[in-house]
Amino acid sequence: MTACAQQTAAPGKSIAQLRADFPILAQRVHNHPLVYLDNAATTQKPQVVIDAIADYYTYDNANVHRGIHTLSERATAAYEGAREKVRAFLNAASTAEIIYTRGTTEAINLVAQSWGRNQLQAGDEILITALEHHANIVPWQLLCQQTGAVLKVAPVLEDGTLDPAAFAELLGPRTRLAALVHVSNALGTINPIADMVAQAKAAGALVLVDGAQAVAHEPVDVSALGCDFYAFSGHKIYAPTGIGILYGREALLDEMPPWQGGGDMIRTVSFEHTEYADLPWKFEAGTPHIAGAIGLGAALDYFRALDQAALAAHEQSLLAALTGGLTGIPGLRIIGTAPNKVAVVSFVIEGAHQADIGKLLDSLGIAVRVGHHCAMPALKRFGVTGTVRASCALYNTVEEIERFAGAVTRVREMLL
Repeated sequence: MTACAQQTAAPGKSIAQLRADFPILAQRVHNHPLVYLDNAATTQKPQVVIDAIADYYTYDNANVHRGIHTLSERATAAYEGAREKVRAFLNAASTAEIIYTRGTTEAINLVAQSWGRNQLQAGDEILITALEHHANIVPWQLLCQQTGAVLKVAPVLEDGTLDPAAFAELLGPRTRLAALVHVSNALGTINPIADMVAQAKAAGALVLVDGAQAVAHEPVDVSALGCDFYAFSGHKIYAPTGIGILYGREALLDEMPPWQGGGDMIRTVSFEHTEYADLPWKFEAGTPHIAGAIGLGAALDYFRALDQAALAAHEQSLLAALTGGLTGIPGLRIIGTAPNKVAVVSFVIEGAHQADIGKLLDSLGIAVRVGHHCAMPALKRFGVTGTVRASCALYNTVEEIERFAGAVTRVREMLL
């Protein structure tokens, strides 16, 4: 057992012991022990999250808010209790600022269509960066088509960090919104988000932060950060798929019209007039993903109980092992070498297609992501159309990284 595996992440628990909390990790794939390095796409779920979802469907399955019977009351209490857990996790001022969505993508689209379509005019500017996921590009392109606003893009330097001078220069009196990624999903770059938010606010712009890749790696305090919106997806932080969060400043959300209409987002309805519900329910039309919200609450309980300093040190050891293990492999080029990164490494091997690399790694029981990672412009900046991406979570070990690096060497020899 390595020192990393012995590291304490929770009272009485090592990283190795934490792995036992994730039942999927015990399986074999193609007769090899599973090494799961596709965490930037989705993280695995601890048993407590699986149990919370199963318990809801086993004992409390009912719709929320609308029932006076016991099951509905229990479901509502768990659903709204999870909202409070999210509020505490983000240090938001009120649960009125916590809106359930299907994920980061829906959260960004909500802001684009509810705030943007009602506020932006021709010539107004939206500033993003060249590191963005498609979910923080396409909604703004659609909004620009609808309003005549202009999309501006801050460039990235050769190591995968934001060009700070260009970012500052692009901020101006016409910048109405800065939509900024906290952590790059394709490169692992951690943006200096506090400084970026402060600069954008000083220029008079509102700020939305895409925190999908940050919440499981970086502490997030929206009150201290000062952003207007913050979005993340549950499945990136050990929670179910199909559940996400939009944090928004209450004063802003209160002024924004609903994005979708239907049940549960209303106070009264007539054919002549509809009065909308209070925040946050004004933005939550229809039957929600109740089990997903409960699972998110359980995941945040699990994650927040861990020793965050120990996890951060563990992640940096994984990143060092990843970078060191891949460096020196002939023809291998790491894409994105920012000095401040999470444990995500993207690479290409000269003469080998990333899909072939990924398939051969899978045959050895190693799960990675290949392709453009929904970040085509970011990869185009580095002259590639796709990469192999290995991304770590709290349950990965240095031994797994060593096995992965050896497998990459073996696969290269098989392909070339």
